[in-house]
Amino acid sequence: MKRNTCFMIVILLATAFIGCKKQDDFLDTKPNQALAIPKTIADLQSLINNEDVFNRNYPSLGEVSTDDYFNSTSLWVSSYTTGKNAYIWAKEIYPANTNVQDWSGSYQQVYYANIILKTLPTISSSANQQLQVNTIQGSALFFRAMAFYNLVQTFALPYDPASASKDLGIPLVMEPDLTAKVGRNTISECYSQIITDLNAAAPLLPAVPTVKTQPSQAAVFGLLSRIYLVMDKFNESLTFAKNCLALYNQLQDFNKLNPSAFPVYPKFSPEEIFHASQLGYTNTSFQAQVDSNLYRSFSTSGDLRPSIFFYNDNGAIEFNSQYDYKNALSATISVNEILLTKAECEARLNDMASAMNDLNSLLTTRWATGKYVPLTATSADDALNKILVERRKELVLTGLRWSDLRRLNKESRFAITLYRHINGQTYSLPPNDPRYALPIPDTELNFNPIPQNIR
Repeated sequence: MKRNTCFMIVILLATAFIGCKKQDDFLDTKPNQALAIPKTIADLQSLINNEDVFNRNYPSLGEVSTDDYFNSTSLWVSSYTTGKNAYIWAKEIYPANTNVQDWSGSYQQVYYANIILKTLPTISSSANQQLQVNTIQGSALFFRAMAFYNLVQTFALPYDPASASKDLGIPLVMEPDLTAKVGRNTISECYSQIITDLNAAAPLLPAVPTVKTQPSQAAVFGLLSRIYLVMDKFNESLTFAKNCLALYNQLQDFNKLNPSAFPVYPKFSPEEIFHASQLGYTNTSFQAQVDSNLYRSFSTSGDLRPSIFFYNDNGAIEFNSQYDYKNALSATISVNEILLTKAECEARLNDMASAMNDLNSLLTTRWATGKYVPLTATSADDALNKILVERRKELVLTGLRWSDLRRLNKESRFAITLYRHINGQTYSLPPNDPRYALPIPDTELNFNPIPQNIR
């Protein structure tokens, strides 16, 4: 009963494409109209606190396209066209004139962030409001950077230092002008702007989050570590992983969780540094099943993650703990991710001892008390292989697999071809295929004729 109810919620949300609720007065505007300009610090605070704008509807077409899960033919047939096409990596993804929320939702966040950044200097504030003003400004910079990062991971090719100065990224919209037509910046320019925003945000924000849905220095450092990892800049990624964990480093003892609870966490996991959620597509609803190879990779001797992560529905292994308290797929910055990133960077930089220490410090919290036997490695490469195996398992259905596939496919030793078997037909996605960049929606191209991605 509980899961059927939740599944119906997902279907309803997917039908509406998880439309944003504009709760505040100055957000209650008609489509295509400019946002009413906030006039006070309180207005700006209300806007930055709007979770439906800044913490919901993060792009998930990348996750739909990964090997985290599989659909039965019947579930695939009943899926909405966009999710159905993304699942098989079709050349054409969206029906004509579709509002593609992976694109429009992120640019809505950019627009609101730009409104705040443009308006804030024009509003008078008292000395005792300076901390609040700083936090609002830093939060807007963080949210804009996060939106740009999500867009470039979904709609641009992976970062390649040899071609980043020429490869097309996404339009960097820096002004709150709904009529502006901005061309596609290069991938190099996109990453540079994202990093610039985050570096500017860090000193303006509190060290740790007071509310999980609000940015903090720890969240900034965690996101910077994620960004430098996909750029293969391991020294920088390691530095920011250390900076993040120095501020917040709380792990969850899985022995204290109830495997039968749904959701597993009544609100937020204690490991979360920043909480957001992904868009809902029927493909990744509660009836999607765990990839069988992935499921078999978990240990059967003491590893508590299978019972926490997954749910046995009469023999069908479905997902459990990846959904948040609002029944949406999580898209968080969390300690487990950052610790795995730190370990990976250490292994790649030949610090095998530190890498394995970090990996074991995470895994010991995932095993039944007294059952965990620390992993060892014979070399830095061996450590890296073990870390990537655990990263694959630990971060399933969190929205990170798509970026991991994109970056790891550049290394032949880690490159894989993805397959789908639907209705008697096999589909594939080879490493480094152009389809690792989703097509730009035709609604954008009709308004702003920028170059389309090759498919």
